[in-house]
Amino acid sequence: MKNTLLIVGLGNPGEKYAHTPHNAGFLVASKLLRAYNLEAREEKKLHSEIAETKAENKKIILAKPQTFMNKSGGAVKSLITNYSPRSREGGAGQLPITSSLWVIHDDIDLPLGRIKIVKNRGSAGHKGVEDIIAKLRTKNFVRFRIGIRPKRVPLNRPKTLMNRFVVAPFKGSDAKLFEQSLARCAEAIQLALKEGIEKAASVTN
Repeated sequence: MKNTLLIVGLGNPGEKYAHTPHNAGFLVASKLLRAYNLEAREEKKLHSEIAETKAENKKIILAKPQTFMNKSGGAVKSLITNYSPRSREGGAGQLPITSSLWVIHDDIDLPLGRIKIVKNRGSAGHKGVEDIIAKLRTKNFVRFRIGIRPKRVPLNRPKTLMNRFVVAPFKGSDAKLFEQSLARCAEAIQLALKEGIEKAASVTN
């Protein structure tokens, strides 16, 4: 995957979840599809909707796993295996990802409106990221974390509250701030493509 970049937006398929905080990754991926004038196609064997393009001398694969959030790792592993020559040829050792995989996801530990770019970090309890780390046996990939926690939601919240909150659409000023952060995240990814992750992180974090 030396000249290939896999950008994965995490979320849950279906209209029920379409505009919820937990689907921030899907929503940013959709903005990137529009920015590059692309249309995603369903690839059942890869458990994802994908689109391909070229930008900044790289082949870009944009993907939305259709496995539901908690099983995102299986789809990501299938995508990497499909697009990695070394994996297809049965090469030994760890899957060749590192900076070739960027994952976009919501993060309830970050305040609504904040975006943070990180690499080689633990899941911090995010089930989609947790499954990717488990399936790939590494955490050494780039993540675009999109804050979704309004001021009224405490950091030390019951799990039942979190589960209800992440699948309920924002309203009013929160919805506006959420939309702005999605647009900023899409811009940060485009900046990272042009000038590198470090530059994008210095501007965004």
